Amino acid sequence: MGFGQLYNRQYFKGISFVLLELYLLIFWTVPFQWAMWGLTTLGETPQKRDGFTIVQGDHSIFLMIEGLLFLISFLLFVWFYYLNIRDAYKVASKKENGIKPNSAKEMFVNIWENGFPYILLTPSVLFTSFLTILPLLFGILIAFTNYSAPNHLPPKALVEWVGFDTFIQLFQMKTWSATFYGVFSWTVIWAILSTLTTFFLGLIFAVLINQKGIKLKKFWRSIFILPWAIPQFVSILIMRNIFNGQFGPINRYLMDLGITAEAVPWLSDPLLAKITLIIVNMWFGFPFWMVLMSGVMTSIDKELYEAAEVDGASPFQRFRKITFPLIMFATAPLAIMSFAGNFNNFNIIYLMTEGGPINIDYSYAGSTDILISWIYKLTLDNNQFAMASVVSILIFVVIAFFSIWNFRKTRAFKEEDMMS
Repeated sequence: MGFGQLYNRQYFKGISFVLLELYLLIFWTVPFQWAMWGLTTLGETPQKRDGFTIVQGDHSIFLMIEGLLFLISFLLFVWFYYLNIRDAYKVASKKENGIKPNSAKEMFVNIWENGFPYILLTPSVLFTSFLTILPLLFGILIAFTNYSAPNHLPPKALVEWVGFDTFIQLFQMKTWSATFYGVFSWTVIWAILSTLTTFFLGLIFAVLINQKGIKLKKFWRSIFILPWAIPQFVSILIMRNIFNGQFGPINRYLMDLGITAEAVPWLSDPLLAKITLIIVNMWFGFPFWMVLMSGVMTSIDKELYEAAEVDGASPFQRFRKITFPLIMFATAPLAIMSFAGNFNNFNIIYLMTEGGPINIDYSYAGSTDILISWIYKLTLDNNQFAMASVVSILIFVVIAFFSIWNFRKTRAFKEEDMMS
């Protein structure tokens, strides 16, 4: 690296590149080889006990992270090496056309004038590589290991590469497959119902508030947006107490009014717990859609309604032919994003029911657990990191496929493509 620049008589740039490569070869070759050994083997020496002394062995997870760090650094160096070759080729081409290569001073001036955006973007590339790409790769690679309790937890024991064995266990081993299919089906049902209920409840409130005869519209909007404005963490814990089966106020009122003879198990019965979650999520989610749709409705040209009314259209026909299509056109992309968000809505599931009630047919999961809360229990509570990583990959595949497919079918994005 740098010989092309030296050949083109750009001595300062060429010497700088040569020195950089020599530095990397001298000081980074051995650590790079060690890191690649650790990444491929994940260690060979387990922890041992010598009398009362514990002799530390290889830590498989540290070796994997170190290997990824050096691998990403190596790929960045390869990319920089490619830029070096391209730079030498461009300078040689200009030289053949009679254009004199830039001197060191001219090079710095050119970098400052034309390469300033690249200078600002370089830290972002580095941070993205090591703070975003590295954790993603680490999470993916864990799925192809046996990193789990009780027999494969460093530093006591080594972790090994097992290929697709964990994926096969998830789909074929009964203890895992029953849990996965049950939790996955409820996750899909939860995501669909929580999205549709909040969407259409917000639509109903937006239509009602924007009716001509409604007074104090700003007041009603302010009141109904409060559930969304209050921190959800606090609100969910309050709701958890309200629906408590033993001392919750809802059960107290129902029993005092004679509607029920005994307490309703809102959170301890599997079906009722799921219904309660949907209801509570409606309370938290509809204000966002109400405000958004109110804004869309106020931007609709009033002449459309006047023309439809002159033609004899009923209020329902005006809503079906004018209001609803325009609202869907503006909010469909956000509804798709809301589905993806509800698919991973950890807060309300865990804070409201902690995934309960207990389901004896599931492994490390309760009746209301969705995939993301199941992953939480697999990792922090039970140290089943490999299986959690597999489930994480499947979540990514499902959401990515569904979102991309829906975005491509959404009319709003089709209109943007046609305009561009």
